[in-house]
Amino acid sequence: MIDFKTITKNSKLYNFHSHSPYCDGHAPIEEFIKEAIKAGFTHYGVSPHSPIPFYSPCNMAAEKVGEYLAEMDRLKALYGDQINIYTSMEIDYLDGWGASHPFFQEMPLDYRIGSVHFIKSMVSDEYVDIDGNFENFKQKMARYFNNDIRYVVKEFFFQSVMMVAKGGFDIIGHCDKIGHNASAFQPGIDCEPWYEALVETLIDAIMDKGILVEINTKKWETDQRFFPHARFFELLKKYNAPLIVNSDAHHPHLINSGRMEALRMLEEI
Repeated sequence: MIDFKTITKNSKLYNFHSHSPYCDGHAPIEEFIKEAIKAGFTHYGVSPHSPIPFYSPCNMAAEKVGEYLAEMDRLKALYGDQINIYTSMEIDYLDGWGASHPFFQEMPLDYRIGSVHFIKSMVSDEYVDIDGNFENFKQKMARYFNNDIRYVVKEFFFQSVMMVAKGGFDIIGHCDKIGHNASAFQPGIDCEPWYEALVETLIDAIMDKGILVEINTKKWETDQRFFPHARFFELLKKYNAPLIVNSDAHHPHLINSGRMEALRMLEEI
């Protein structure tokens, strides 16, 4: 069990959420590790999007898992005297599939991130990725969800609460990320009381399980937005939620992107 509390107390230069060509990352894992060492990081975790029961271009193929684990063992042996390296996955939650599944529990991972990227279509039994860029999201809204943004938001949070109830993971990833695309589709929706109530319900469920809440900084530099949104930091403080600040890096030069800004804001409150 990783002592995240001690790590985050003693170091600001860590990142436990990053991707690679095994999913939708844009450089070999070794390049991320080299960049982390160059930047003086003390801890670095690699967390490709997990295999899921159907094809997705953003997710690792199940047949690549062994190769990924072997590559992580190689990198730990090669660079472990310069930085603490951790093997992880960002595991998608779908009905009957998630971090609690034996497939992931039996995998030799150092920790697990639980995230929601897919929700059920309103017009078919398909799971639809609602995490992409806004133009794709807008097209999917018309094709799969009859432009019912409330359904999409509520389903995202319902799936998130169900994922927390199932457990099996250590960190919840970007726990109100749906607010980003939803607020572009319908400005102000993520400030409405019903949306804020969904966030509070999720955080309440998280606290019952003792899961770490990720402050995801991926979109700070481009959109000045964290996940969860900075206005929920006071709510996290009220709950005394255990936090970890991750950049969700898909490129090596972004391993620290937005992290210092998030840490500064958290320290201020």
